[in-house]
Amino acid sequence: MRNCYHICTLIAACIALLPVAYADKRMSIPVDYEAGHYYAVPETTGGQRLRLLVDTGGAGGSGLYVINAPTAKRLGLKVDDCALGDEHAGVVAAIGWREGKALPVSAHSACNAVALVSKDYGLTEGIDGVLGAGYLPGHVWTFDYPDKRLWLEPVAWRPAATAHRTELGFELNEHGGLATGFPRIQIHVDGQAVDLLLDTGATAKPTAVGERASGIPTVRGIGVTSYITTGVFNRWHSAHPNWRVVGAGDDLLGSRFESRLIEVPQIEVAGWKLGPVWFTERPDGAFRGQMSQWMDRPIDGSLGANVLAHFVMTLDYPRRALWLDCAHGCGASGK
Repeated sequence: MRNCYHICTLIAACIALLPVAYADKRMSIPVDYEAGHYYAVPETTGGQRLRLLVDTGGAGGSGLYVINAPTAKRLGLKVDDCALGDEHAGVVAAIGWREGKALPVSAHSACNAVALVSKDYGLTEGIDGVLGAGYLPGHVWTFDYPDKRLWLEPVAWRPAATAHRTELGFELNEHGGLATGFPRIQIHVDGQAVDLLLDTGATAKPTAVGERASGIPTVRGIGVTSYITTGVFNRWHSAHPNWRVVGAGDDLLGSRFESRLIEVPQIEVAGWKLGPVWFTERPDGAFRGQMSQWMDRPIDGSLGANVLAHFVMTLDYPRRALWLDCAHGCGASGK
């Protein structure tokens, strides 16, 4: 969720219901990895390279990823109208990819298209679109953070013996399938459960003081973080005044919201403990109000790649499960 406040209602509301669509063999997705973010970089047969943020908390729908309208124009793509429920959206039927530089196509996507075309998603300069919560479901994906690789897994995929499993929550439709593709994960802080969006796109833009305190790695000023609502932030700070707090530590939202940072000494996730972990403040309404309407229960923030980068992470959408295999900086809970 690079900036979920800019998800347009149409794209976010698109149904993510998809059949299980396992790959026949393991497929490496061409990516650039920068300061915790994955950017898919497929290349067209005409030699044009796209840069698409891989964001489990990002928009999309019905098997489609999102590309910006200027990108569609630059590539000379024909944009068709697609009826999605009671709404209409511009879609692209096909993009010709160079061999070895391709994106997999979702099974039975809306209007037999591959991408939604958005004029107002709110992406920063240099990003052509998003592989988000409408495109990623239906598959099994491995984010190998230590090796900086992204894989689409085959039907025969099995977790490593050292990996820990945790269930993910999704909003379901009346048929028991996914109504939206936004995954909820539960962590524990100070013995208390906290429900969060699993969010590979959670973006940090630390201020100078925030960067000095947290040590968040950045490229062109952008890095990764985890988000927490003001209400939980204040509760943590009140209960633990010794936990470090940095005022005006992040500037991603600019003048709209002055984000503080808080350092949590330890968290537990999927039977692993690790820390310290920095969380970036977000308004209560961003998650309790806006994002929670597309989740199976209310959430108070998101778990981002400042935590996920400690693991080889496999996101198994068909089984609604997450597998985390610790690579560094974490240990099994209870030990």
